[in-house]
Amino acid sequence: MPELKIRPGHPDFLDLPWDRSLLEWDHPRLVDIPKGISRHTVRFVQYSEGVYAIKELPRRAARQDYGVLRGLEPKGTPSVVPAGLVEDRTDDHHAEESAALITEYESYSFSYREILAGPGFGPNRQKMLDAFAGLLVELHVAGCFWGDCSLSNVLYRWDAAAIETIMVDAETASIHDELSDGQRMEDIEIMTMNVAGGMADIAASSGTEVDEADLSLGVDIADRYESLWNELNRTETVPVDEQYRITERVRRLNALGFDVDEMQLTEAPGGEDLRFKVTVAGRNYHRDRLMALTGIEAGDFQARHILADLYYYQATSGNNTRSGKAVEAIKWRVSHFEPTLKAISAVDADLDPVQGYCDLLNHRYLKSAEAGRDIGTAAAFKSWVAEGRPGFPVPET
Repeated sequence: MPELKIRPGHPDFLDLPWDRSLLEWDHPRLVDIPKGISRHTVRFVQYSEGVYAIKELPRRAARQDYGVLRGLEPKGTPSVVPAGLVEDRTDDHHAEESAALITEYESYSFSYREILAGPGFGPNRQKMLDAFAGLLVELHVAGCFWGDCSLSNVLYRWDAAAIETIMVDAETASIHDELSDGQRMEDIEIMTMNVAGGMADIAASSGTEVDEADLSLGVDIADRYESLWNELNRTETVPVDEQYRITERVRRLNALGFDVDEMQLTEAPGGEDLRFKVTVAGRNYHRDRLMALTGIEAGDFQARHILADLYYYQATSGNNTRSGKAVEAIKWRVSHFEPTLKAISAVDADLDPVQGYCDLLNHRYLKSAEAGRDIGTAAAFKSWVAEGRPGFPVPET
């Protein structure tokens, strides 16, 4: 009999035919959801608790995948949430069907091929590369060596004007207290080769010459990774009477979305300067801030836009005491944010309402700038719907 390890808060999944291959399943809980390319069979099932992805794996790979995802979860690293592990599905423990990993489905996510196939990949290329490089940095900060980083092992989701990346496959990954430079560079080399191979495959499937494929995509990601890694890890020296520059550095890191976990201060030779280096935590600074103030879950870039809307509301409410701002945050959510989300869902039930809210905020800003005055959310909403619910403008290349 199969052995199920299910985490609290999820269904027991006992009604699924675990003794059969996923390819043979014909079950009423199955739902058809677009998915990217995977070397393993993946099916989706729906319960009242939500939609779940089930992936068939050999037992050892499934255990590794499950263990790494569980280890990343408390670190706040963007990766799929593991819900359970099913083992001993067949007598042959090395068979492809011998184990299965269950993870929460990431709503409103899509594969990299949807970005490449879309009309805006050229202008959106920079967003995708920045997001991919940022994910690698976050994983390495968390001590995670991926071992098989590729475009198809990542899910993508719109995050205001940016793109959010989510790690999917962790069967080759491992978590350490800290990664050496050699481990990081090995991961980058694997990523560069895998991305180039992925782009060559896309060119071949579309009938494009390999010479015309975007084979430099991985190299561009590596360059962005190195720049961001150096920004996070460099040691700076400042005069003792210019310690405000330490605060400025912390604010720069916060602007990139990173929380500062620890700061190391030492006296430089001669005693006239200070050397300092910061240790960063996850890239959830704005997301955590929004959650603490309002209880709203959002991507980090979405949180920046929503926080700006909240701060404007608080600033114009006339109640600027600490307790007053907390009360105004609650009022803003109840009277402003939640009704707008409902209105967005009523117009388009398939649209991520939080992303829609950020699109609306951007539209309100553009229309207000055009009118030379604040037109207000109600008027902006009517205009936004009338114009086809435009998102953030695609940057020019």
